[in-house]
Amino acid sequence: MKKIGITGQGGFMGKHLYNYLATKSDNIELIEFSRFFFENKEGLQNFVKSCDVIVHIAAMNRHEDPQVIYDTNVGLVQKLIDACEVTSSKPKIIFSSSTQEDRDNLYGKSKRDGRKLLEKWGNRVDAQVTSLIIPNVFGPFGKPNYNSFIATFCYKIINNEEPTIINDSVVNLIYVNELSESFFKEITSEQKENINSYIVPHTSSRKVSEILSLLKSFKQQYVENGQVPNVPINTFELDLFNTFTSFIPETYFPRKFTKHSDNRGSFVEIMRAGTAGQSSYSTTVPGITRGNHYHTRKVERFAVISGKASIKLRKIDSNEIIEYILDGEEPAYVDMPIWYTHNITNIGDKELITLFWINEPYDPSDADTYFVEV
Repeated sequence: MKKIGITGQGGFMGKHLYNYLATKSDNIELIEFSRFFFENKEGLQNFVKSCDVIVHIAAMNRHEDPQVIYDTNVGLVQKLIDACEVTSSKPKIIFSSSTQEDRDNLYGKSKRDGRKLLEKWGNRVDAQVTSLIIPNVFGPFGKPNYNSFIATFCYKIINNEEPTIINDSVVNLIYVNELSESFFKEITSEQKENINSYIVPHTSSRKVSEILSLLKSFKQQYVENGQVPNVPINTFELDLFNTFTSFIPETYFPRKFTKHSDNRGSFVEIMRAGTAGQSSYSTTVPGITRGNHYHTRKVERFAVISGKASIKLRKIDSNEIIEYILDGEEPAYVDMPIWYTHNITNIGDKELITLFWINEPYDPSDADTYFVEV
């Protein structure tokens, strides 16, 4: 059981890594980190003493004065080293660096110089330091105008603004889940060398204009027409789609179906999709709750066609619960965002009938289902 701490736990990459490692709880214990530890020597010292491995992600990405970025990032590294030295702690430190290390900007220089400081400390005290040189990272819940241009594009498109392309170049990218896997491999590796550094390979390359075009198509198909676009599993398109949908406000759901009725009865189209998927249905007796799990990549739709249901969702690193009430008298659906644990409860006095659609074939052994109470 390794004790792992993540500086920058509350940021974009830090949150994703924390949540990813939480799915590996059989051999990892997570040590909580607060951003205020860098302003509290005792708090930071207690943190480093408690960790076998520290993933140092905390950093400033944007500021109107680049010198502030440099001073802040190098200063955070120095504070981490100081805390280790005062407490005679020698945790393995995994440093989150950037492919901008060699560029002529102060952010890249702060990453390069921070890495060198850690390596110098590791050589001096015989501690392990590994630096991951990371390409452009994207994924759900990013901060627009800060974490990535993709987060900015998603935010603007959802809010009916027109994104601006400054440089229509080819960008090397890695999805944040894939980056978390790279961190995990390094956390659990049994390397012998004290000092190690390697480039995390990008997993996709796209022109900026191509990404913008895809995001606009997602809005047209999914937001405006309710159609899940062609996003096959384990593709850049699915990762981009899940990133895009994380910016859709919760008030978007529930979405009502168009119901066609005549003297024979009624007809409702449940799903229109540009990709293959698996459909199923369930019946639930009054008072019973199903679900209480989350997924990290699947696109999933719940459609209530008979009875009355409460659908609850909670982002797994939040205490806020979102609730939707659906009634089969007015058929409607709710899609389940990734990293949101969810359930459905029959709150009516008759049998509840729910249809489910998911964008990959059902497999009981699929490891993308993690059981957590809403």
